[in-house]
Amino acid sequence: MSCNECPLKAPPVKVTPKSYIKAIVTMGLGRLMMALKSKIRSMKVKKPYDKIEKSESMRVEIRSRKARKLIEQTLRIADSPKSKTYAF
Repeated sequence: MSCNECPLKAPPVKVTPKSYIKAIVTMGLGRLMMALKSKIRSMKVKKPYDKIEKSESMRVEIRSRKARKLIEQTLRIADSPKSKTYAF
């Protein structure tokens, strides 16, 4: 079956100069709208905030969370049926 005989092939579309110009204008307006939207988004005033210095207790809490997460991942891998562990 050649491509010309394909039943799913769309019929040829007649392009008139008027429809061509309309398509170009529509695409141009779409691009213009996208440019304006991005410009407006970038112009929005972002609220500045004061950066809080980490205290020693906050650092300890962060380390303990990371350690807990690492232990959890390790146990999940060790307990999975796919992992092969060897008893020494």
